[in-house]
Amino acid sequence: MSLEQAQTTQSPDMRAAEAGLEFVDLNLVRPEPEALELTPGEFALRAQILPLAIDGKALVVAMGSLASLPAVDDLGILLNRPVRPVLADPARIRERIEEHFLEKILEGLPGDEAATEIDETTDLADLQKMAGETAVVQMVNLIFAQAVRDGASDVHIEPYEREIKVRYRVDGMLNEMMRPPKRMHAALVSRIKILGEMNIAERRLPQDGRIKLTIAGRQIDVRVSIVPTVFGERAVMRILDKTAALMGLTELGMQADTLAKFRRLIAMPHGIILATGPTGAGKSTSLYAALQEIWSPTTNILTIEDPVEYQVPGIGQIQVRPNIGLTFANGLRSIVRQDPDVIMVGEIRDHETAEIAIHAALTGHLVFSTLHTNDAAGAIARLLDMGVEPYLVASSLIGVIAQRLVRKVCANCGKADQPSAEALRAVGIEPTEKRAPWRRGPGCEKCQGTGFRGRQGLYEILLVDEEVRHLTVEHRSAAEIKTYASKAQEMRTLLGDGKLSVLAGRTTPEEVLRVCQREEF
Repeated sequence: MSLEQAQTTQSPDMRAAEAGLEFVDLNLVRPEPEALELTPGEFALRAQILPLAIDGKALVVAMGSLASLPAVDDLGILLNRPVRPVLADPARIRERIEEHFLEKILEGLPGDEAATEIDETTDLADLQKMAGETAVVQMVNLIFAQAVRDGASDVHIEPYEREIKVRYRVDGMLNEMMRPPKRMHAALVSRIKILGEMNIAERRLPQDGRIKLTIAGRQIDVRVSIVPTVFGERAVMRILDKTAALMGLTELGMQADTLAKFRRLIAMPHGIILATGPTGAGKSTSLYAALQEIWSPTTNILTIEDPVEYQVPGIGQIQVRPNIGLTFANGLRSIVRQDPDVIMVGEIRDHETAEIAIHAALTGHLVFSTLHTNDAAGAIARLLDMGVEPYLVASSLIGVIAQRLVRKVCANCGKADQPSAEALRAVGIEPTEKRAPWRRGPGCEKCQGTGFRGRQGLYEILLVDEEVRHLTVEHRSAAEIKTYASKAQEMRTLLGDGKLSVLAGRTTPEEVLRVCQREEF
């Protein structure tokens, strides 16, 4: 589409404020390479103006408001050619500038040969100055904006002897996104420390901080962890999008029978329901979905979390603050006195929290929480290892849901494929089983070349019936409880659930094996 075709009529208030200028939709117009080549990147970055096209001898330049007119005039003097200003959305201008200019600016910065030695004696004013440089500020902004656009859960800034790597965790997998010059490392980390209200002069001890951002109108919370390594400080940032749409139970990817079983479980009037799995397995998402399912105007639901990952309308949420004594255990004691019907504890980490949660369940409350175990039966053994009496576990626990997240084959590039016989056997699939076509993605722009886009859950639900209570009181092993549940309750294991997803063509055998332990079928 040409520039002329994309120019649109301004709204009445814009015409009044910016009379005589055309408005360009940067979602439809791409800057011409010739125009970009004419303009110094540093100038465009600092002034936030974007060269769009060459119209005859004039350079067409997009700006966000009339306040940028002097900068447009300065660009005309700098290039010694006429310029024609047009208006555009300032946010789109910033995105295009970062996209087209920032990489070139970073390439132009001095590399390792000009690296500044940063140590404990480096002057604080020097660090603050470096952290405030335009390129550094824009680089950090770009890192966060790109991470949110890509749906990343974590951002890693990793220093090595001669380079820095910036990696994003998308759909549970780390992918390298960029390599800024080694010289920028101290300035980048200092900028992040300033945003997270940390001590930028302290470079020998680990530090934690939090950053609140607004990106594209969305409220983003960032948890920052910085630790010193041999080659400099390493920063890892967990991104929490509090305005993200919460998933309902039907969107989690549960099989129909698993969903029906889980719905019966969360409809119980009291008892403890545990979600188990490693960090990043989607436990909190499943519990939030369950809370939304059972919420009604007649129920009082309270949560205590670290951190509060999503804001749920109609539910009282408490943030753990250990530095002032608000721990899971102390907060849970107070919650019980708030007349709750349903309680969610972000995680049972110790004996004290487990005991209070169990007593809350025994006094008529429905309690949801999470544990880090490999499978559903392992949750019982974990509670016993914490020192909880077996009879208390047996009388309060009503169900455990174990889960993992597997990546789904990209809907855009996925095509028919034949997995190896060994991979199929590993997930328990026989060649004669009825199935949809096997699918695999070779990689495309939409999935960033991975062949996968989006994730779904694999689930294993253990119901605590009389026999499981008996096995718990007798302190039987997790393996015995799992064997009983698989036979008597027809409990489908995580690997068994993964097998169904492979048969349906939603994921690959290798992806299921990546997140699930092999087992005998």
